[in-house]
Amino acid sequence: MLKIMHIWLDETRRKSLNWLQRFNIISGIARGLLYLHQDSRLKIIHRDLKTSNILLDTNLNPKISDFGLARILLGDQVEANTNKVAGTYGYMSPEYAVHGQFSEKSDVFSYGVIVLELLSGKRNRDFSDSENYHNLLGHAWRLWTEEKPLELLDEVLRENCNPSEVIRCIQVGLLCVQQRPEDRPNMSLVVLMLNGEKMLPKPNFPGFYIDRGVQLQADSSLPNNTLFSANQISITILEAR
Repeated sequence: MLKIMHIWLDETRRKSLNWLQRFNIISGIARGLLYLHQDSRLKIIHRDLKTSNILLDTNLNPKISDFGLARILLGDQVEANTNKVAGTYGYMSPEYAVHGQFSEKSDVFSYGVIVLELLSGKRNRDFSDSENYHNLLGHAWRLWTEEKPLELLDEVLRENCNPSEVIRCIQVGLLCVQQRPEDRPNMSLVVLMLNGEKMLPKPNFPGFYIDRGVQLQADSSLPNNTLFSANQISITILEAR
């Protein structure tokens, strides 16, 4: 029996997905996208990847579903354009939402949103940081720049998780939602990074990120661009008495 994944992100069901299960879902979606983008006979761009289009079987293995908006890239084609943007806001990449440009990197952006949602137990479209006016992506970026990435993690997971794995997943999620498509990894790199087989570059600010009174450029030289990575961070874990 298959169930829609996003129902596990509501308040009553979040506790039913432990850290290992969430990590396996994150990894399984990555392998599924890798197949669509590189291993399939045809390169398939999903264009509407979101939690409600991820199904879980009885063993909580993820299955990508609903290919009604999917497009095929032929031959050496790496991207395409459309005058009719269709998809779900909150998951669409900036270049697709604004210019109608889609590629495997637009799916990568959507995947990054799903990763951050699974880690936090919150949905990007519903999240609101009233103090800083951030969506979930901006909130994750702020915690990263303040060197408090573990605060993003769903509170129901904090006592039973692998902190280094969590930080690696947060970093992968942020890398996938970079503003510029060329700054995002492809899915083969994502799979390697999740498995700890690849050094992770440092992310810049995510797409659709707006800070108070600051207009960020894609090639920003702000000090935050030289932040720590999961390869070098030291972690202090506070345990309840």
